[in-house]
Amino acid sequence: MQNKNLKFLEKFNNPKNTRFASFIEAFNICNDRKLKIIVETGTARDKTKFFFFNYFNWKDGMSTPMFAEYAHVNKGELHSCDISKTNIKNSKKFTKKFKKNIYYYCEDSLEFLNNFSKRIDFLYLDSLDGHNTIAASKPQLEEIKIAQKKFHENSIVLLDDKGQKTNLSIDYLFNLKYQIIYETDYQVLLSKIK
Repeated sequence: MQNKNLKFLEKFNNPKNTRFASFIEAFNICNDRKLKIIVETGTARDKTKFFFFNYFNWKDGMSTPMFAEYAHVNKGELHSCDISKTNIKNSKKFTKKFKKNIYYYCEDSLEFLNNFSKRIDFLYLDSLDGHNTIAASKPQLEEIKIAQKKFHENSIVLLDDKGQKTNLSIDYLFNLKYQIIYETDYQVLLSKIK
């Protein structure tokens, strides 16, 4: 993480954040390609302790706070969608410092992506947590089918829960001439073959 525009990410390098390496890779590409419009399905959730104290849920990767700060630093936008009002409410608490760069949507991800009118620079798909492989793979494929119409030649896609939700969407992206440029045990990052 040598780029000064990404120095802020160091605070997210927590040993429990098992997704940090793939986020850094994605942010480096975003920075190099000057990508500014980030779209995520599945807002980062926090944890509640003693009924009212909220704190980061590192095992979720904490995508939304990272995306929000990246958007703030780079004068970009984060569009974050979740079907849960509670998740969005909690996420707003720990991203309020960057609220000028964030747009939250409480709706079904397919409906959100269908209605989204901007080009997508960086797409992060992490909706339907807790569903089994088949139940989560089909909706993620549908998300990709809708979102890919809004991609451009420099767009990147980061898929969460590799081997669970990604089973159908990776093959679909391969058919669109996307290739894996980075992967971990948890995530797959893809970009168009040039």
